[in-house]
Order: sequence, then structure tokens, then C-alpha cells
Amino acid sequence: MGGIFGTISQKDCVNDLFYGTDYNSHLGTKRAGMVTFDKERGFTRSIHSLERSYFRTKFEDELSSFCGKQGLGVISDTDPQPIIVNSHLGRYAVVTVAKINNLTDIADELLQQRMHLSELSANTLNQTELVALLINMGNSFVEGINHVFRRIEGSCSMLVLTEDGIIAARDFLGRTPLVIGRKEGAYAVSSESSSFPNLEYDTVRDVGAGEIVQIQADGINVLQKPFKRRQICSFLWVYYGFPTSTYEGINVEETRERNGKMMGQEDDTPADFVCGIPDSGVGMAVGYAQGHGIPYRRAVLKYTPTWPRSFTPSNQAHRNLVAKMKLIPNKAFLKGQRVVFCDDSIVRGTQLRDNVRTFFDAGAKEVHVRISCPPLVYGCPYIGFTSQKSDMELITRRIIKKFEGDAGKNLNKYATTDSPEYQRMVDEITRELGLTTLRFAKLETLVRSIGLPKCDLCTHCFDGSSYCHEHDNDKA
Repeated sequence: MGGIFGTISQKDCVNDLFYGTDYNSHLGTKRAGMVTFDKERGFTRSIHSLERSYFRTKFEDELSSFCGKQGLGVISDTDPQPIIVNSHLGRYAVVTVAKINNLTDIADELLQQRMHLSELSANTLNQTELVALLINMGNSFVEGINHVFRRIEGSCSMLVLTEDGIIAARDFLGRTPLVIGRKEGAYAVSSESSSFPNLEYDTVRDVGAGEIVQIQADGINVLQKPFKRRQICSFLWVYYGFPTSTYEGINVEETRERNGKMMGQEDDTPADFVCGIPDSGVGMAVGYAQGHGIPYRRAVLKYTPTWPRSFTPSNQAHRNLVAKMKLIPNKAFLKGQRVVFCDDSIVRGTQLRDNVRTFFDAGAKEVHVRISCPPLVYGCPYIGFTSQKSDMELITRRIIKKFEGDAGKNLNKYATTDSPEYQRMVDEITRELGLTTLRFAKLETLVRSIGLPKCDLCTHCFDGSSYCHEHDNDKA
């Protein structure tokens, strides 16, 4: 996915920028960048790869080269950023969290208009540079950003660092978050509100869907009001949101606990205790233990000092190895026990299959798995929340192809909870992964746990529903 952070202050902002950006590190694994602006020195920028190291180790030694009272940082799962631009709108830098599905089509049109794209990474187009070119086609930043919203298929939230402040623009339908924080003499805007507490910022509010604001050290100026319709990614609360983060006033960990509690209350499976798969399954497991009335025990722990996130390596076999090596089962808890393991989702199923084998090898008598969201039947066209490149990487689609001969046949039936097709699919996943039992959260349970109306949430990956006419959105 990716995360962005910006801050503007009445004094030097470099430390806040460095640590605030670092608090978005769980959102991306490919590239990171920082840029500051100083009236005398202009823009200072640095970009590093994160594929073999962490953000802090890349940027800590060069902090002294940055100076200024305003700056942007980015953790990217896509392209090298920030991009620095000199255009008729003035000098500016831009960072994005985006998934642009028609990137090549737009680029071809721009090239036909004799515009050029110079930023390439691994011989692919840099979508943040393309966003900047689209912005430059407007007579103002607001007009240019709306041009981005109109042209792209997918999603895009962005921060623009100008000589006069920071412009924050949230995706047209609010799919990805932007949250504003404030402390004395400074403002910040971030993909994650968890960036704020240790830097002494208080959360002010979310940027609305399609809203454009200018942030300065002494206040916020709304350049464009939010739009009426929104489709906030429900996976914010399921998977990629940090537990202490809050979006739309709804805390991630509280949502996971509510979800787990409701699932536990509905589950009559006899078990000795429940355990969360670190990290995003832990909150759900705590709630499940409350709802089901059984103890919560840490029967598997993540070894954090050296092992990175499981999807950091580009090679799938290496990712699988990392996923296995970082989780250590506690045989003292598992031996002879009926255990419920809670996890956020099942994508390919590879990691969970390996984990289940490990749990049985450690002596577990029964391994029951509970998943905090419905089965992922549809690939996400809006946000890159996994490294999945094709729908056929989803375990559900492989099973549907096995049953139907066509991976795209009867998807609505397989996505309907408790339908014969749904139950057959879940039974087959249970068999393939070697589980005692498997249950997914109902879509209604997930929506209730978040607490927003279903129409305000994007649940496309679960049921194929989403608002596709993005450019028909009306202002509030």
C-alpha cells in the first residue's frame, strides 16, 4: 500500500518528519523518501530502497543534510518518491499513496501530447511523476488535483509540499486515509494517526473523501470541501492499520476486538484457549476469548529483533521461509490442547498451511482457525494491500476454478455466506490447509464491528461491490 507523512512548523521540522515517516513503515517495503523545503536552500531530497533494510537505518545518518520548517516523507510499495517539480504552478514536491490501473494509457496520451516521463524504476512508469504531470495541467493546484481524480482509475491520496505550505488531498472516494494532527506551533498530516502521540501531536480530524486542504504552521485552510460519497477501504481496520491508529474516529484495535467478540459469541466450538497470529490477529483473539468465554494465551510469538515482515523479500519462496522462521510456537501451551487461532485474512494460504503444520508438530490436538474478514473472492483494483498480482493467487479463486472449471464463474454465490457454494469452498480450504475447523467473519459482522454504514465502506474484495462511477461524485 504505502504511507505518507507531512509536517510544517514554526521551527525546524526534520526530527518530526523523520520519526513521523518511520511510524508509517509497516505500510510499505520497497522505497522510502524524505524532502524538506528551506527558503534559503530550497528543496532537499533523499530516496532509498527498503528491500533489504529499514527506514531508520537508511536515513538516520543523513538527517543533518536536511533543513527546513516543512517537509514530506513517504514509505512506498510502488515507486521512488518524492518527485520534485518546477512548473507554472511553482516549485513543489509530491508524494502519493496510489494504485493507478490505467497508468500506461494515461502515459501514452501524455507522450502523444509531447509531454515526457523521465522517472523510471525497474523500467516501469513512476506513477507519482504521472500524478505530478496531471497536476501541472491545471491552472491551480485544486484544478490539477481534480484532474488527477478525473483521469485515474483506482485510487490516489497525496501530499504536495509548496513554498507556501503543504496541500493534502485525500482520494476521491476516501479509500486511503489522511489524518491531521496538531501541537503548539506545528501541524502534521499522516496516513496513520499512530504517528502522532510520541511526537506530541493531537489528532484534529480526518481529511474527507476528495477534500483538499492547505496546511500551514498556524492553521488549516479548506481549498475544496469533501464529497458526499465515500468508499473507505474496510481492510484499514482488518489488516494494514496499526492497532493504535484511528480513522473516522474508529480505533483499529477496538474494531478488531469487537469483531472477535461477536465471532466468539456465535461460535459453539469446544476449545481450551484462543491465540492470535501476530500481529493483526491478536486484537481479534482478545475479543474472541471474551465472546467465547475461554482463556487467551500466547501460544505463538513473533521473533521481532531480526526477522522482517513476511512479504518483504521479492521471492515468494523466501517470503514463505521468513514467515515460518519469525513465528515461534510455545510447545508448553500447545501440547494436547484444542486451540483456536485467530488471523486477519487468508490470501494464498501458504503461510497459514505452514503454521498449522507447525502447531500440530508442536503437539496441538486440534487447530481451529477463525478469520476476521470474509473470504477474499475478488482481487482489489483500488489498493495494493498485498503483493498479490493476479486473482488466481487467491486460494478462493483456485478452488473455484477446481470446482467450476472457470475461476470467474458463480463468484457471487461463493461470496454469499452460508450458500452451498460458499460452504463447499470453505470446506475445501479447511481440507487443503489441514485444519480441524475454519470459519470466516460474516460481512455483516465486519461492518458492524467497524460501525460505519455499509455504503461508506469498500468491501469489493469480499462481495464484489464498490461504487465504480468515481467521477460522478458530488460535493457535499
